[in-house]
Amino acid sequence: MKKNNAETKSKNNTKNKKINDNEKKTKNNNEAKKINKAETKQEIKEKRKYSKMIVLVLTVIAIIVVLGAIAWTLNTVVQKQNYVAENPIATIEIKDMGTIKIELYPQYAPNTVSNFIALANSGFYNGLTFHRTIPDFMIQGGDPNGDGSGNATLKDIGKEDDDEYAIEGEFIINGFTKNTLKHTRGVISMARSDYSSLGFTTQGYNSASCQFFIMTADNSSLDGTYAAFGKVTEGMDIVDQISNVEVETRESDDENLTADKPVNPPVITSVSVDTKGADYGVPETLEPFDYSSYIMSQYYNQ
Repeated sequence: MKKNNAETKSKNNTKNKKINDNEKKTKNNNEAKKINKAETKQEIKEKRKYSKMIVLVLTVIAIIVVLGAIAWTLNTVVQKQNYVAENPIATIEIKDMGTIKIELYPQYAPNTVSNFIALANSGFYNGLTFHRTIPDFMIQGGDPNGDGSGNATLKDIGKEDDDEYAIEGEFIINGFTKNTLKHTRGVISMARSDYSSLGFTTQGYNSASCQFFIMTADNSSLDGTYAAFGKVTEGMDIVDQISNVEVETRESDDENLTADKPVNPPVITSVSVDTKGADYGVPETLEPFDYSSYIMSQYYNQ
C-alpha cells in the first residue's frame, strides 16, 4: 500500500514537473513572441524612419536640381539680355585731311545703323561732301545733291527700285524710347527735315534718308529729337578741321541765314563699315513725304 502511494506520488510529481515545464515553455514562448513583436515593431518603425529619410533626401535633391535648372535658365536669359556683340566700326576717309573712325551703336538705333551700313558698304557716300559746317556745333554731309536737299534711293541699299526713301526716326519724341544717346561732342546723328511749322510734324520726324551730322560740341537741345547712332573714336581732330573750313552764306531769300556753306566742301573719299562679322540686314524704309508735291496737289484740287 505504502509502495503504491509512493509510486502515485512520484507519478504526480513527474506530471506536475511536466506541467510546470510546459507552463515555463509557454511563458517563455509568449515572452519570446512579445520580444519578437517588439523587435518587429521597432524594425518597422526604423524602416519607416529610414524610408522617410530617403524620401526627404530625394526631395532635397530634387529641389536642388530644380533650383539649379532655374538658376541656369535665368543666368542664360540674363547673359543673352546683357550680351552685346562687338559694335561695327565706320571708317570715313577725307580727301587731303585724314581718317575718321566711328563706333556705331545698334543697341540705340538698330534700323538707323542698318541703313548707314547698307549705304556705306554699297559705296553710296564715296565722292560726296560735307556741305554744311558750323564751328562749335556740327558738320553735315552725305547728300548726293551737295546742298542738303537730296535723298538716297532704294537701289542704293540693294533693292531694285530707283525711288527715294526715308526711314523712321528712332528717337524719343517720335515714340522710340530705346534711344537715349545724347548729342555730345563726337556723336553722329541723322539729319532730317522739319515740317512742324507747317503742321507736318510726324512727316519731318520720319524724313531721314542718307544725310548725317557729327557733333563738334555738346548740344542737349537735339537729344531725343534726332536719331543719334554712334560716336567718333578716332580722328576728332579731322572733324574739327572740317568744322573750321572757310564758309559762305547760301543763296536764299532768308536774310538771317548763317554762313555755313564751305567754299571748298571737304570731300568724302570713302566710307566703309566693319560689321565684325554681324549681319545687319536691309533697313526698313518708308515712302518719303514730298512737301512740294503736296502743295501742288492742294492747288490742283481747289
